[in-house]
Amino acid sequence: MKRTERPKNWTAWRERLHVIIFEADTLGGKTFDILLLIAIFCSVLAVSLESVQEYQKDYGTLFYILEWVFTIFFSLEYILRIMAVYQARRYVFSFFGIIDLLSILPTYLGLFFPISGGLLTVRALRLIRIFRIFKLGGFLNEGNLLLGALYRSRAKITVFLSFISLLVVVLGSLMYLIEGQADSGFTSIPRSIYWAIVTLTTVGYGDIAPATPLGQFVAALIMILGYGVIAVPTGMVTAEIIQQEKGSTPSTQVCKACLKEGHAQDAIYCKYCGEEL
Repeated sequence: MKRTERPKNWTAWRERLHVIIFEADTLGGKTFDILLLIAIFCSVLAVSLESVQEYQKDYGTLFYILEWVFTIFFSLEYILRIMAVYQARRYVFSFFGIIDLLSILPTYLGLFFPISGGLLTVRALRLIRIFRIFKLGGFLNEGNLLLGALYRSRAKITVFLSFISLLVVVLGSLMYLIEGQADSGFTSIPRSIYWAIVTLTTVGYGDIAPATPLGQFVAALIMILGYGVIAVPTGMVTAEIIQQEKGSTPSTQVCKACLKEGHAQDAIYCKYCGEEL
């Protein structure tokens, strides 16, 4: 495996910066994560409150100032993250690198595309700021545990979803045959399949309801079946989580070269590229 070379301009302060920004097992890293967590929550809260018309009318100027404060803060964070890794390109094009960029772009784009009543499509750019909340995933080891369990059980879940898809087609078609002439809303097979999905998932909007005794009996069976359907994928993922937790708990260290994590607690070198941790 080819080892990533350390940049010639890599200095001690950049090493310290990497520890603070990308690792959560030090005092500086924990402090940075907590401050960033608070900033993300406050930013999302401000965006949410700004969408309320009464608040926008009374505190529009305050929301505008707060938005620029948060944008500048997250812009500085974005620049520091680029400076704290060997290859900036790896971070920029990583999942969280793209999310970080999306969290600051709309405010700057607003300078060149002023939003007015007629530019509803441009107004949607402001909604992209909600992507900041996805940065919270970087602080949750449990999130990585869940993602790993979902990935390992993907084959089982795929088979399960395929079976459910076939089941709702059959049940929807059956309800169309039963209720199609009863003027109860089952006007076509696609609409009946929609009802089967809503009923099987125990959502139950109530916009369509069977009117015949046979249709109501079949609907009751589908509702009962829905409770069992929900339990199946939950059991699959839970089994994978339990299996994964039997292994060693990974550290929070992030490799400066390849930005991979999930190393053992006593790891000295990155298991992906060989760089010293």
